[in-house]
Amino acid sequence: MTKIAFIAGSPTQGSRLFGLTQYVEDRLVIAGYEIEFISAADLPAEDLLRADFNSPAIKQAITVVEGAAAVIMASPVYKASYSGALKTILDILPQKGLQGKVVLPLFIGGTIAHLLAVDYALKPVISALGGTHILNGVFAVDQWITRLELGGYDLTEQLRERLDDALNELQSELARYSAVPAERQGQAV
Repeated sequence: MTKIAFIAGSPTQGSRLFGLTQYVEDRLVIAGYEIEFISAADLPAEDLLRADFNSPAIKQAITVVEGAAAVIMASPVYKASYSGALKTILDILPQKGLQGKVVLPLFIGGTIAHLLAVDYALKPVISALGGTHILNGVFAVDQWITRLELGGYDLTEQLRERLDDALNELQSELARYSAVPAERQGQAV
């Protein structure tokens, strides 16, 4: 079973970001993928801020990413960039921690004006971590996700369609990428 690491960079559990992550995780589980979730809100803040590589939680997060064929990075946009909470997780990954992995960014922001945060803020960091196979990803505006009174989230039809398209691309790329010999993954063909 193909493993996918899901990194959620929201510092709070109640964020609309979890509407995105819940939808994507549900679809991938139905498709037969094994999802391992890393949430900044669940990791010890002091261990993240100090990059405590001896912390069991930090070691486990690194192990999850190392064992994954793909990494989904989800983050709210703050001040035209991804969250500091996501950055603390990226900072604990090894120098080439994303080499040979398919990366799918998922962002949420207050306005469409933050759309380019993925290209200008996150993609250079992914590249610095050895990531070469970065999918286009999905940017959602807060208003496209509604919190339900009894729990859970409702996503607009347009957002669900865009997420489904991104997941189809992810699945296609994972199938294609798995056919490439391990020593050639992450290299230009």
